[in-house]
Amino acid sequence: MQYEVTQNGATERPFDNEFWDSKEPGLYVDIVSGEPLFASVHKFDSGTGWPSFTQPVRTDQINEITDLSHGMSRTEVRSLEANSHLGHVFPDGPGVNGLRYCINSAALRFVPLGALEQEGYAEFLSLFNHSE
Repeated sequence: MQYEVTQNGATERPFDNEFWDSKEPGLYVDIVSGEPLFASVHKFDSGTGWPSFTQPVRTDQINEITDLSHGMSRTEVRSLEANSHLGHVFPDGPGVNGLRYCINSAALRFVPLGALEQEGYAEFLSLFNHSE
């Protein structure tokens, strides 16, 4: 499933994926490259069955591409370094930017808060100071 999602643009089933209802604090990184993408502090329950975030941790790590497949006009989200298909972004989210990044769990690897420094993501620890 990870290969199909990241390399072929597949979509995993809603409510039947690893992170859709996870509440653990930490960082979500690209399963292919390890590039940091999303943080649990920006995660919210969108009711869609996929992990949803209000923003990426770095906007320059995300590519947004117009997706006209399936008879719709959507904005596809891909990681910058690995060019992995992550999911889509929609203009119906909460927060100041009003965005909902609807992301496939299969495109992500989760790094728990307690392992950020050990795994080389210490620069993102400050994101969690506000939530503790």
